[in-house]
Amino acid sequence: MPLPSHPLRKLGFLTIGLFDEADPRAGHESTLEIIELGERLGFDSAWLRHRHLQYGISSPVAVLAAASQRTSRIELGTAVIPLGWENPLRLAEDLATVDILSGGRLNPGVSVGPPMHFDQVKDALYPDTADTEDFGYERVSRLLDFVRGKPATDFSGVEGFEVFSDRVQPHAAGLGGRLWYGGGSLRSARWAGEHAMNFLTSSVVKAEESEDFAEIQLSHVRAFRAHHPDGDRARVSQGLVVIPTDSATAEQRAKYEAYAEKRTPRTATPHGPARLMFAPDLVGTSAEIAERLYSQAAFREIDEVAFALPFTFEHADYVQILTDIATGLGPALGWRPSADR
Repeated sequence: MPLPSHPLRKLGFLTIGLFDEADPRAGHESTLEIIELGERLGFDSAWLRHRHLQYGISSPVAVLAAASQRTSRIELGTAVIPLGWENPLRLAEDLATVDILSGGRLNPGVSVGPPMHFDQVKDALYPDTADTEDFGYERVSRLLDFVRGKPATDFSGVEGFEVFSDRVQPHAAGLGGRLWYGGGSLRSARWAGEHAMNFLTSSVVKAEESEDFAEIQLSHVRAFRAHHPDGDRARVSQGLVVIPTDSATAEQRAKYEAYAEKRTPRTATPHGPARLMFAPDLVGTSAEIAERLYSQAAFREIDEVAFALPFTFEHADYVQILTDIATGLGPALGWRPSADR
């Protein structure tokens, strides 16, 4: 197996938090238990996806507030909050509040663009302003300003018995440096770098100058760092679907391989007007997955990851996968649990 240029520094995982419509509490509780398990296994971070009008977590910030009270060390992130559904000022208040409750462990990841199925949802989401809403980078800029403490109003002071601030309260010192942009294009990579954000690159990218996934992802990592004030020290986290099978049962291995095989055809060519390219899911022993990761040029240039858990598995499957990542794959990538550092 080829040796990494440097060991993996931060190991995280990402989950969507599925639930049954008839019993939503059980699914949310399962997600919280998985985050608690991640902390016990030594993971550096746990990340939640964002799903609206689906049977996945619609309010990851609220769930992470709960997780902050059931954990003490693991960092808590969103990957990602689609800002087209959000008011940046209100979101800044929620993020700062959860960061304060967590003791400075929140890592909010965001992205831009119109909400999914916007034509069907716009009358409910923006009944009076749908045609004038800006779903571009300006929405991120507003969030950055509010989180980083720039004034949100020209009024402050005392009015009667109430005291007003001109910036978002509470102000969470340090949170502004822990904001991530989830991007899949060169333009997004450059924009995130220019605005001193961190960069999340996932298993989906746009085929703009190439149809080779690894080559595309590498160009994004390099473009981001080339435009970031920290240069090569700018933080990038890679998120791919990895399913180690070291301790899996024969039944689990068969399920995992069938899952990956069903999704493999989509990785062959770009999809849709946006020409989206998907990375293949990595299934196998920790040693096999590590070797495949080291063969990717983009992976060799990062030192932190947030591996994505498959969406449709059972709680016991996630326990097995996370345990194998922490005890097998992570060490094979040079990572050490937090307790061993």
